[in-house]
Amino acid sequence: MSTLTKTGWDVVIGLEVHAQLLTRSKMFCGCPTAFGARPNSQTCPVCQGMPGVLPVVNRRAIEFGIKTALAFTCRINPACRFARKHYYYPDMPKNFQISQYEEPLAEDGALEIDVDGASRAIGIQRLHLEEDVGKLLHEGTLETAQASLVDYNRSGVPLMETVSRPDLRSPEEAAAYLRAFRAVLVYLGVCDGNMEEGSLRCDANVSLRPRGATELGTKVEIKNMNSFRNVKLALEFEVKRQRQALAAGERIVQETRLWDADRGYTRAMRSKEYAHDYRYFPEPDLVPLEIERAWVDAIRAALPELPRQRRERFVRQYGLPPYDAGVLTQSRALAEYYEAAVREFRQPKIVSNWIMSELLRELPGDDERAIERAPVPPANLAGLLRLIEDGTISGKIAKDVFQKMVGSGEDARTIVAREGLTQVADEGALAAVIDQVLAQNPKAVEDYKGGKTAAKGALVGQVMKATRGKANPAIVNRLLEEKLSKI
Repeated sequence: MSTLTKTGWDVVIGLEVHAQLLTRSKMFCGCPTAFGARPNSQTCPVCQGMPGVLPVVNRRAIEFGIKTALAFTCRINPACRFARKHYYYPDMPKNFQISQYEEPLAEDGALEIDVDGASRAIGIQRLHLEEDVGKLLHEGTLETAQASLVDYNRSGVPLMETVSRPDLRSPEEAAAYLRAFRAVLVYLGVCDGNMEEGSLRCDANVSLRPRGATELGTKVEIKNMNSFRNVKLALEFEVKRQRQALAAGERIVQETRLWDADRGYTRAMRSKEYAHDYRYFPEPDLVPLEIERAWVDAIRAALPELPRQRRERFVRQYGLPPYDAGVLTQSRALAEYYEAAVREFRQPKIVSNWIMSELLRELPGDDERAIERAPVPPANLAGLLRLIEDGTISGKIAKDVFQKMVGSGEDARTIVAREGLTQVADEGALAAVIDQVLAQNPKAVEDYKGGKTAAKGALVGQVMKATRGKANPAIVNRLLEEKLSKI
């Protein structure tokens, strides 16, 4: 646990996670949701907030919300409704946001996290749907900009907000929660989880209270954290700031603060609003939603295997260490790649080693879906491993062949045949090479006879060098041992 909590204060953290849903159209209109389009090219009178227009609920967004709520073991409310949340900001065309308040889609769930080898469940208070707002584009930094432009393409994109209970007790736990949360969304296919592009955004509420107290302290909201690392760093700074302020007898003010990643600190943005400040009232243009039990049951039956379940199965079914299983299940596509390769080559740990040490090195570290475009398909990786297993090539040559497979897209057998890389297993030919190496390295021979066993490794290396790595290592070691024993 963080050293920040090893003081006279308990740290209390709750996270609000906003996820843009992977629907093709917006929450209340038919405009597309593709990221990166020309500013204000994906808008219409509905998402621009023009007078007289009427919203229509996106059924697919409701389905994605139910799917996510079930994955977090939430209770799906049989009826829910949308409300108007009023506040004024340039990126919100209507000066209110259609959201959910008193009657959300789902409540009372949990997400299990792992920190320092221990697991515990973090409560989820509620999950509701709303529309996203636009995006401000500043000409320069926020402080120095002479003008700010508004892009309404994002306005109206389906947004799912999930609010955790104040169960997190350290910045490390908060980062672990967000990682586990994101993994579930990506497995479900409801959000791409791209924090840099803003499709997954996180706000944190953090407060301190005297050790052992039950009453919550004054909470401060932290915004503008666009990575797991920044969530952890921002919370570490804020906990330290509040602890120092309380030690000096200062009063913590309920406010919203922005995380400045470049300078490494939080700064005041505005006083924190209370729920009544938003003047919520039911959205008059949308009828309440009735969630049919049969629909919920059908969505539940179609849920995929989730990350924790898959990780536990990989340990149980394939005998993998927990670390390997954790790496291989970090994305659904990677887990499916692994299982496809194991079906072709039934040596689970060997497949795991090659994926983690060779394949992942060839993929962009920040693109989990890159495995779907992997330059070496699962069947080709399995084919390479079979060539090692049957002695056609050595492990060293296999790594060179793998690099050629990455560059060319060819299978291993084609490359080995074309370049003459088949392993030398002829004992007569290898014996002749060994005799030559022994004659050229008399000192290594004397060192070995004198008890320096490492000298044998040097001699093996010379044989492999002389055969350009194609000699069968097992045969070389046996023949060399026999010849050295006779000297």
